[in-house]
Amino acid sequence: MATLQSTTPTEADEAPRPPLVRRKRTVAQRLRHDWPLLVLALPVVAHLMVFHYWPSAWNIIAFMDYSPYRPFWENPFVGFAWFERLFNDPYFTPALLNTLKFAALNLLCMFPLSVVLALAMNSIISVKVRSTFQSIVYLPHFFSWVLVVTVFVQVLGADGLVSNWIMDGGGERLNFTSNPDSFLLLVWLQWAWKDAGWGMIIFLAALASINPSLYEAAASDGANRWRRMWHITLPGIRPVIILLLILQIGGILSVGFEQYQLQRQAVGYQATEVLDTYVYYQSIVGNQGESFGTAAGLFKGVIGLILILVANNIAHRLGEQGIYQKS
Repeated sequence: MATLQSTTPTEADEAPRPPLVRRKRTVAQRLRHDWPLLVLALPVVAHLMVFHYWPSAWNIIAFMDYSPYRPFWENPFVGFAWFERLFNDPYFTPALLNTLKFAALNLLCMFPLSVVLALAMNSIISVKVRSTFQSIVYLPHFFSWVLVVTVFVQVLGADGLVSNWIMDGGGERLNFTSNPDSFLLLVWLQWAWKDAGWGMIIFLAALASINPSLYEAAASDGANRWRRMWHITLPGIRPVIILLLILQIGGILSVGFEQYQLQRQAVGYQATEVLDTYVYYQSIVGNQGESFGTAAGLFKGVIGLILILVANNIAHRLGEQGIYQKS
């Protein structure tokens, strides 16, 4: 009769096993294994190299007396002379203040509007109503600024639809699209109509990642709609809000070009001049030269980088991930 072996674990069995050491692959092995992913990434890398990194290398002409009519190595270095001329230009400060004014309006009013639209869209139960509302709000994002400005002129201009209604009722002609005092409101209305739907789509994607069981558990505990939104919805999309807010703060000095250029003649340059139009008229149309425009662009880039680093550091202190994690 065969004897049963004891199943009592021995000391050798109870000893901890050494951790598994994954063998490090060589570069050639990693290339053979990951070459499909690298091929897929090549168009993006080529786009970044050609349209971003290579042009960024030419920021060096901001420190040179550059002329395209002589060899590059023959252009003398002038240090920060172009930056001194930029900061001493009497037209630079009004353009900078206008840029900050429009950027602050976009940050304080447009950003929350996209969140509100996403929350309203998420609360609609009917699929047909949701799709119709989403199409109406999102479609203007694909319109060019030429079309957007034309629509506003045809509706709110001096000879537009609203002005004709007012005149038919015995009122005075509307002077909205050509009034410098109302240009700030006009810009916000154009932003809200064109770009609020784009931000709404991003926040809707963030809302879709929230676990529905959290809402069911909160509803079973007696939480109403507002408390569920405050304690579940907003904390669920808070990382996306922080990320987009940091990126928008980094581009605070880039408020666009076409929107202001198209309305410059009707409203006046005092109300529409921003840094992008300032660089165009001073560097390309004017006689300041390419180095002057590059210095202005480099100033915008440095300020944007500083703002991104500061905003990301604040996000880390508040417990958020931000755009990158600390090592």
